[in-house]
Amino acid sequence: MILTGPETVTVDEFGEHVGKLFVKPADHGGRCVHAAMCVAGEGGELIDAVKKHWIYGAELDTANILEECGDVLFYVTALLGEVGYTMNDAMVHNVAKLKKRYPQGYTDQAARDRADKQPKT
Repeated sequence: MILTGPETVTVDEFGEHVGKLFVKPADHGGRCVHAAMCVAGEGGELIDAVKKHWIYGAELDTANILEECGDVLFYVTALLGEVGYTMNDAMVHNVAKLKKRYPQGYTDQAARDRADKQPKT
């Protein structure tokens, strides 16, 4: 079942939403562990939905995929907030990294070369 809410949510609004709800445990380290464990757990639920389709031929449960991706985003946003970043920071960083790695678009060779990981001379 797909629930309805606001028609759109900005990255900043989502961060505020997460900040209001992700409050336990009380200590910073505990919240980091909680968020990271939940990213892994929700990721497992996501892969299970895809596995059932791929391995067992079940109809792809797209509503469940939407729900699990939302849960992953929630906990990724929570972890980023705990370490002083936003989802926008992560997106900007990822775009810059992959533009360096794949300046002409994806190729297997560029994936092997990983230009973004080469030592600067």
